[in-house]
Amino acid sequence: MTLSRFDFPEGFLFGAATAAYQIEGMRHGAAGPCHWDTFAATPGNVVRAEDGALACDHYHRWPEDLDLLRAANMDAYRFSTAWNRVMPDGVTVNPEGLAFYDRLVDGMLERGLKPFQTLYHWEMPSALADRGGWTNRDTCHRFADFAETVTRTLGDRVETIATINEPWCVAWLSHFMGIHAPGLRDIRAAARAMHHILLAHGLTVDRLRGMGQKNLGVVLNFDYAQPASDSAADIRAAALWDGIFNRWFIEAITRRTYPANVLQGLGPHMPQGWQDDMATIAQPLDWLGVNYYTRHILAHDAGAPWPALRTVDGDRPKTQMGWEIYPEGLHHFLTRMAKDHVGDLPIYVTENGMANPDLPDLPDTVREEFLFAHLAATKRAISDGANVRGFFYWSLLDNYEWAEGYEKRFGLVHVDFDSLKRTPKSSYHALARALARND
Repeated sequence: MTLSRFDFPEGFLFGAATAAYQIEGMRHGAAGPCHWDTFAATPGNVVRAEDGALACDHYHRWPEDLDLLRAANMDAYRFSTAWNRVMPDGVTVNPEGLAFYDRLVDGMLERGLKPFQTLYHWEMPSALADRGGWTNRDTCHRFADFAETVTRTLGDRVETIATINEPWCVAWLSHFMGIHAPGLRDIRAAARAMHHILLAHGLTVDRLRGMGQKNLGVVLNFDYAQPASDSAADIRAAALWDGIFNRWFIEAITRRTYPANVLQGLGPHMPQGWQDDMATIAQPLDWLGVNYYTRHILAHDAGAPWPALRTVDGDRPKTQMGWEIYPEGLHHFLTRMAKDHVGDLPIYVTENGMANPDLPDLPDTVREEFLFAHLAATKRAISDGANVRGFFYWSLLDNYEWAEGYEKRFGLVHVDFDSLKRTPKSSYHALARALARND
């Protein structure tokens, strides 16, 4: 099913998303070290020990990259401002870093692109990581300081500001599962990070709203949780995964509470007095960002410690990441967020995409099919009452895919990581045709 922009409401925004560490090249512009640099330098953490030192060299090639967005008839660009670039030690401002983002935002506006800014897409400055990073409550206050600094420079020109990208990845994937930096597998660290990342969000919304900002939101990732069978144990396992992944963050923000089934495991390890922070965490949002990629099928694992669950393979085709292609899940979360949590608040699909082992001279037809299937799911959610205002494909460019290094390609544009040449894929051209205007 091929859709066009005319199948969506007037004013619906189409764009693509990136993140600073994944594309910019942190060896340039006096950026400081961050915990991804050291995580990648530790054997076994990242494919081929690759890091973001050069990435796509967007730091120098940003005009070309913004031109690609404009040439694809896109309306908006979702980007992030790296904490370690703006404040190399986490607290001291680097004028060169701020100037880069100043130029970048002006470049978007000059091309008619609306800037959708994310404050934190995982670049924890090493100096703050040394003090515990997200396990340390003080980091929440340092993050609000960083947010204020960036917003004083960019806040009058950006369309929206997201505080945090994917708190589940920042906290659980990184502190409980150990797959992302800082690579911890510690339930106490995870419980603290799960809470402190939300406290940082709340403190930041409060700080920026006090400065007059009225475009504040958060970007949460969601994972469709399905029980492996009709057994009570598997149903509980799926509900627990749903609690950890999907309910923990949105319920804290919209209901001032954490899911009871998750607190059964994390409660003993939570920071003392965490309940007193819930009012701060629950600052009203101006919009919600929904990132969605896949579903997981969950079974109870009686022999494992809490959360005592395991994933079971499904029957759908998988992407290069091994993730099932399940567009129905996007419709589910868009309508669920509207019905259960945010009502008529604007919702954006802030990330949706797939990895595929693309070659620049071959069509990436599977990505075209993926993209339009998820656009159709979004359209159906709008018809079912969700106030969805935009859709951002992940990602504009093939880039540094965190622990997967440069092996997994999510881009609409192929990047040769030796020459850094950009080559638009067939999916890029298909989307450009769909977004073309008649005038």
